[in-house]
Amino acid sequence: MRTYAVSGAASGIGAATTAMLRDQGHRVIGIDRPGTSVEVTADLATPEGRAAAVAGVRKRTDVLHGLVPAAGITGRTGVDSALLVSINFFGAIALVTGLHDELTRGAAEGGAGVVLLASNSITGMPGWNAAVAQACLRGDEALARAEAAKVESVMVYPASKAGLAWWARREGVKPEWAGAGIRLNSVAPGATETPMVAEMRADPVFGPHIDAYPNAIGRTGRAEEVAATICFLLSDGAANIVGSVIYVDGGTDAILHPIAPQGWEVSGIEP
Repeated sequence: MRTYAVSGAASGIGAATTAMLRDQGHRVIGIDRPGTSVEVTADLATPEGRAAAVAGVRKRTDVLHGLVPAAGITGRTGVDSALLVSINFFGAIALVTGLHDELTRGAAEGGAGVVLLASNSITGMPGWNAAVAQACLRGDEALARAEAAKVESVMVYPASKAGLAWWARREGVKPEWAGAGIRLNSVAPGATETPMVAEMRADPVFGPHIDAYPNAIGRTGRAEEVAATICFLLSDGAANIVGSVIYVDGGTDAILHPIAPQGWEVSGIEP
């Protein structure tokens, strides 16, 4: 039995991942918003809430074999763009960095993994706000929030997810992560049947676009399909996978970019 922590554990991909890990016989410490039925409740939008989440996990274990920061909100009409970037990027990274010691101890027992939740909107949505992603990579939350506030949240969402994917690639190969036996990777789901996508479908402006993207399997994804990929990346079978982004989108990205994925080389973004 291994011990994992999953944020956003009360619904969607986080809940599916939690259930799958538990079905495999592992212990999972769930993290989610106050009012949800999980082990640790905290508001990941604030530094105080993030610190409380880290403390809540530490209260329950001193060893983690894996971490899945799946908590996040989507970009849609009426969603605060600054709030989105605080939860999606800074909330996730605070958990990863805050629980580094626990992950290091897990790595000493045979390896540890972190899987961040990116999105195929990184390459599937042109024109998203690169300045937000750059501020995220610099760790400047005030600047990221200020840049995010200038545009609609729908264009901030892919920026926050690009920030996560690129952060995992940049940091994952460093001595304090891969060198310490902690593998950082991310998954990039397409439209997946979760409460978040249900909210997007109800959006009067952006809802019609959810089912407009092409895919090769003729349907949207299921949360358990993304969870299966996450669980693989946490497993010993993924011991040689570091800094990767795995698309779980039914072929949408491959259809849109049949030769090579686009969207990684964005003007203004520096390592």
